[in-house]
Amino acid sequence: MSESDEFAGTSARSTKHSPREDDELKHELEGMVRSGRTTHSEEWNDPEPTAETDPDVDAAPDSTLTGGVPEGMTQDAVVARAELARWLDRADFPNTGAELVEAARDHRAPDGVAAELERLPADAVFERIGDVVRALGYPTET
Repeated sequence: MSESDEFAGTSARSTKHSPREDDELKHELEGMVRSGRTTHSEEWNDPEPTAETDPDVDAAPDSTLTGGVPEGMTQDAVVARAELARWLDRADFPNTGAELVEAARDHRAPDGVAAELERLPADAVFERIGDVVRALGYPTET
């Protein structure tokens, strides 16, 4: 066995990135490590902040919605609409009732959400979550 066969030094090994790419990745990560928060290098991964005019829709511990509910809706309707919207993306619309059930299952929605969506007419086309909520008989804002 020759000396070159015993051990290949780091310069002789195959690596995933070039040294230049390694330095760029190290530079991108350095700000995040120092600050303990995300940096502009991962702007796509940052959550979008709420606008000043957006209503506060956080649920309070006493089961009341902060800021109240829209006129014409009940608290249960707001919660049901939010739960349905949680498991259906904008990309899932427009679709038929049967396809929305499959989309919710693809998003790993709970059985209760899938069962609620199964109440929709299978052939009817729904353009947005508001159409789904109205078809299920929940009151909507006036």
